[in-house]
Amino acid sequence: MTQTAILWPMCGLATLTFIVLLLIPYHRFRAAFAGKVKAEDFRFGESSRVPGDVSIPNRNYMNLLEIPLLFYVAGLAVYATGLADPSMVRLAWIYVALRAAHSLVHLTYNNVLHRLTLFAASNVVLGVLWIRWMWALSLR
Repeated sequence: MTQTAILWPMCGLATLTFIVLLLIPYHRFRAAFAGKVKAEDFRFGESSRVPGDVSIPNRNYMNLLEIPLLFYVAGLAVYATGLADPSMVRLAWIYVALRAAHSLVHLTYNNVLHRLTLFAASNVVLGVLWIRWMWALSLR
């Protein structure tokens, strides 16, 4: 396994983030053409007049830019220190899979309990990735 293997899960999460980003204008324009929203509804973010199905992609996008920042930092730290091993790469892919599942739930049927479970599980995996990296770093 090469050290660059840790970069692929990061590419996967970045791809998911860009896909969700594209959903925002799609849903907003669709709602505007249907007369559900006006441009003014987005002047200061999203007003209370914006329907949930229009605001959810934006909220999911924000989720993908919050705690995943620590995932990208961890991935770069693992790569920069040359400590990528199969277990770290596996953890990174599990994290990406859980975040993708979280987005899928959020953007489709939006069951809060299912979303919370996936969100919490992804955060546990991210914590384990950080601990695994710090442990490997301490053994150097």
